[in-house]
Amino acid sequence: MTHPATTYKGFCLLFLLIHVLLPRNSGEVCIVSKVRPDTISPHITELDLRHCNISSLQSIDFKLYSNLQMLDLSHNFLEDLSFSVFQYNTGLQHLDLSHNRLRTITCSSLQFIKNINQLNLSYNNFESMYLCKEFGSLTKLEHLGLSAQSIRRYDFMNIAHKELKTVFLGIEQLQEYESGSLQLLKMEKLHVILPQTLTDSTILLFDDFNVSTTMEISQITCEENCDTATEQLSMAVKKSQISTLILSNFTMPWKKISEILKAVWRSSVKYLSIYKLTLIEEFEYEKNDFSEGSLKSLMLENIIPHVFLYSVTHPLVMFSEMFVENFTMSDAEITHFFCPPRPSIFRFLTLTNNRIADGIFQKCENLASLHFLNLGNNKLEKLTNVSLMTSTMESLKHLDVSRNGLTYKENEFCDWSESVTFLNLSRNKITDSIFNCLPTKLEILDLSSNQLKSVSKKVKNLRSLKELNLSLNKLTNIPDCSHMNKNLIYLNIDDNLIHSPSDNLLYSCQHVKRISSVNNIFWCNCDLRAFVSTARLLHDRLVGWPVSYKCEFPEDLKGIMLKDFHPSEISCNVYILVGIIIAIIVVLLLLMCFLCKYFDLSWYIRMIFQWFRSKYRVRNINAEVLLGKRFHAFISYSQEDCDWVKNDLIPNLEKGDSSLRICHHERNFIPGKSIVENIIYCIESSFKSIFVLSPNFIQSEWCHYELYFAQHSLFGKHSDNLILILLDPIPQYLIPNKYRKLKAIMKRRTYMEWPKEKGKHFMFWANLREIINIDIPMEDAEICVCNPAFQDGT
Repeated sequence: MTHPATTYKGFCLLFLLIHVLLPRNSGEVCIVSKVRPDTISPHITELDLRHCNISSLQSIDFKLYSNLQMLDLSHNFLEDLSFSVFQYNTGLQHLDLSHNRLRTITCSSLQFIKNINQLNLSYNNFESMYLCKEFGSLTKLEHLGLSAQSIRRYDFMNIAHKELKTVFLGIEQLQEYESGSLQLLKMEKLHVILPQTLTDSTILLFDDFNVSTTMEISQITCEENCDTATEQLSMAVKKSQISTLILSNFTMPWKKISEILKAVWRSSVKYLSIYKLTLIEEFEYEKNDFSEGSLKSLMLENIIPHVFLYSVTHPLVMFSEMFVENFTMSDAEITHFFCPPRPSIFRFLTLTNNRIADGIFQKCENLASLHFLNLGNNKLEKLTNVSLMTSTMESLKHLDVSRNGLTYKENEFCDWSESVTFLNLSRNKITDSIFNCLPTKLEILDLSSNQLKSVSKKVKNLRSLKELNLSLNKLTNIPDCSHMNKNLIYLNIDDNLIHSPSDNLLYSCQHVKRISSVNNIFWCNCDLRAFVSTARLLHDRLVGWPVSYKCEFPEDLKGIMLKDFHPSEISCNVYILVGIIIAIIVVLLLLMCFLCKYFDLSWYIRMIFQWFRSKYRVRNINAEVLLGKRFHAFISYSQEDCDWVKNDLIPNLEKGDSSLRICHHERNFIPGKSIVENIIYCIESSFKSIFVLSPNFIQSEWCHYELYFAQHSLFGKHSDNLILILLDPIPQYLIPNKYRKLKAIMKRRTYMEWPKEKGKHFMFWANLREIINIDIPMEDAEICVCNPAFQDGT
């Protein structure tokens, strides 16, 4: 089982609880880690224990970390060391013990780090640099760091057979050097930190600087007298066979650097790099002949001028006069660089991280051999000036003007060198109009981190384009690749504002071999469905698919990979959705029609409507209407329907509690009065008049007579007090013409139909009772003596 490498940096390990609890000397300090040891995985491969105030190590400290490969114990207080503490770390490759207080090490224990590749023992308290014979058994050792107060010839005898890649000698405190000691070492690179004060003994070091092909010399500071150091170094460079020379962390006047530079120019050095150079005193132009020499590359980085004075000729002119193929001046705060006074052999020119403005290399015809020009992170502003700068550079292929403040206006004139094939315009202020001002033979174009919102159709003019980087812009959709070169290999539109990309535009890019569109704000809705389908088809061309393509909105889908986004067809197709809605509505209507017919819902609705209307009307009855009323309702019916009236109508209205008083001719007609007088009396004394309609009612003469009186006494005054109950259907043709008003009433007035289904009877009676239910004072009621002999038609 493999585990990823883990680095614990910036905190101290609380070695093991037992290690902390062991007794220590009074001066011994161990800072407790912020992280408990049980939280550190035993599978870690890298461990950083710098500045932990560790003064001793024990055999169990690293027992749990059998996979450890890199261990940094620098800047602690170790004095003596036995490598047996690493007996459980057989895979250890990089061990840094620098900046401790080591005086001795147990050589016999070196067998426990036999697989070590990098071992740094510099900046300790070793008096001698002697390496015991056990160092010769470290067969995989390639990088070695050492420090001591004296170096003698026999110190390196035991590793003389080894071919090392790098040897670092921190010998600021060196007091004695035996000539020829370094000659025993075989290495590719020697890095020396020179003594602060050169003595006659240490000057012998310079004679042995020809032991490697790469030499780095660091930390020479001479603010007053630099003659000895520069003379010795110049002589050593001339005598050596060094091909690469690195000078780092120097502080001296430019005149002394110039002397070293002259010596380098006439030596075997081909590559010279000067890092972190602090210039003091004056910086003046010096005329030198740089036309002949072996130097191919000169690199000046991180130049700190404390004094910058010149009289007539600008000191930077000397650099433009140099005949080197590769020249770099970076982090030097220069504001300009001069055009070479004669045809230059510059092929690679890097002037990054400065303050160079637009005026550079305008109408400069002496850079015809230049292939690579890097002006990144300067103060360039107008792209047109950049194009004019290149117009005379006939061989220029690679141009980097990134991290400037470049802008371009649509109608401005551009004149590029036709040889430019690579252009880096990233991190500027460029907008969509840029496609009007580009070299036509571009193969690689970087427009990342600008202000582009779309890609113009004029991109089709770039017929040789192979790579296009549009990341970190403001694009809202995928560019239309149909306007791009068919040989386009790579299209990068990462980190834009693309939320609902078009599937057609993505499909237009199917000829592009690699498309990267990660870290966009994909809005997972129906508009994205077609894009996801097309992306699945082109997945082998989409860089990072499917892991790096995730929903950003809406919140409930955030983090879901696009490949797992499957919206339903119904939710995304409006026609299907409308069709389904219409179908559901039709089904519901049909279902309602069926239910209405099967359960006669319309009848129930009418009953409920009548009930509410009755409640409203009863509530709004004028008290004058009730004057003289003794009955709630008078019933008129045919004798043929007598059984229904007696057995159903009257019992269900009165319910035996006398809450409703019904005027019935058999019990309420007053004996001795004529039938007509009784009919008139009952109609006028009743709040409502109920007519039980049936074919029998039409055939009854008395019913016609009662209806006649009701027509004349009720219809004109209180027509709302007339209640029609249709007991049985009455065809219109059976109603005589003399009852035309009844016909009209039955056509426009809602009458109550007697339901044949028993389940409806309760609703029918409740509704009818509510219609006639009103508060009639008891004192006005009269009890009429029933006339049982009275029969309809007698």
